[in-house]
Amino acid sequence: MKSLLIRAVRCGMLDFAMRHPKLVQWEKQLKAIFDKIDDFLEDKYGGLFPLHPARAPRGSTSNKEHDGLFNIGASFSAGFGSKQGRGYVVEIKMATLAHVPREIREQIERDVIEILDRELENAFPQKILDVTKDGDIYKIHGDLSLGSL
Repeated sequence: MKSLLIRAVRCGMLDFAMRHPKLVQWEKQLKAIFDKIDDFLEDKYGGLFPLHPARAPRGSTSNKEHDGLFNIGASFSAGFGSKQGRGYVVEIKMATLAHVPREIREQIERDVIEILDRELENAFPQKILDVTKDGDIYKIHGDLSLGSL
């Protein structure tokens, strides 16, 4: 078993080998929420700013993270030094070289948080999850448990 684990690490397979099915499902549902938010933002703001020259046009790749003006997602944070503790840091990225006025950026953030709050409640009705500002970032926090393992 030890040699199998060592080979998995050397081949970069450790992440795949150690992912719990409930975590995979959680992240799949979270990705679906972010894809829905991406569609909303692309519809509302996509024509306001030119796309970065190195960015693929909307809908031209198999993953919304890799095309269009927006890349919306989250990454897990252990929460050291954070008021909210552990959670998922919400990432709102725009692929443009143009200046985006602060007022528009703030409206985009409000739109993201409003939709995210609603969709988290729909996707995970059994959990108490909050999206709050933690310093300069927004974070999903609350009941992040995977249930009994």
